[in-house]
Amino acid sequence: MRRLVAVVGPTAAGKSALALALAQRFGGEVVNADSRQIYRGMDIGTAKPSTATRALLPHHLYDIAEPGDAYSLALYRRDALAVLEGIWARGELAWLVGGTGQYVWALLEAWQVPDVAPRPDLRAELAAVAERDGPEALHARLRTVDAEAADRIDARNVRRVIRALEVHEVTGKPITDWQTKGVPDFDFRVLGVSCEEKELIWRINRRTEAMFASGLVEETQALLDAGVPPDASALSSIGCAEALRELQGEITRDKAIELTKRATKRLARRQRQWFRPQDPRVTWVEGADEAGEALGPFVAAGS
Repeated sequence: MRRLVAVVGPTAAGKSALALALAQRFGGEVVNADSRQIYRGMDIGTAKPSTATRALLPHHLYDIAEPGDAYSLALYRRDALAVLEGIWARGELAWLVGGTGQYVWALLEAWQVPDVAPRPDLRAELAAVAERDGPEALHARLRTVDAEAADRIDARNVRRVIRALEVHEVTGKPITDWQTKGVPDFDFRVLGVSCEEKELIWRINRRTEAMFASGLVEETQALLDAGVPPDASALSSIGCAEALRELQGEITRDKAIELTKRATKRLARRQRQWFRPQDPRVTWVEGADEAGEALGPFVAAGS
């Protein structure tokens, strides 16, 4: 049977650990739905499951792109669907795990995603606007052509703002108009990893400090040494961006940690827009036992 369980929720809530525990219990293969964990050489900065963890059972769509590559939603959907077909052909259950809402819903809602090639000239022009007038000015420009996208994209995420404007410029349609929904040709369930606000903040703070202590700055320097340009999309990732600023002498280590914590908390708030508590499709759970109980009938039906 063609079945999929998506494990979603805010960053640092414990999605990867829960998905692994469930996959080991019920069987199946894990598919990444985190837009940063696709990149090679970015293990610490993206909190990627370790090599040892990924050796426990099949994991897909990790380390599939170079940090200097342009990797779009359209490419992700194409690659993910190909991986899923392979999993189902083997008679396995697919576990989709990650906090990138666009990736998750593009699969579960069968979005029709525009395959618009990057326009370096346009991107440079828009980046210059953000540099000259500030990210808020570019975000305001997006709001005039796609208010829905502007509501979902943080003004500080200049890369995503530019991409939305690029799609509008090339196609004449807002990116949200392209993201029309369909009906997927597989059965799915969505588990949301619940975490109280105070606990989540503590986890974010602890994980951020651990990342820097484990060598995030050194990992970022290694990417630069390997020829990844400082303005590469991958290096705009939370944590990497702050580590880069430290390397460039703009901020201290303490400031980099502080800014990373702030940015991660903003990300967690934005992720809640993609995975809302009131969404009837999402079953919110606090641990593996509760998740297993919720999934029991679905898993049994496919046996």
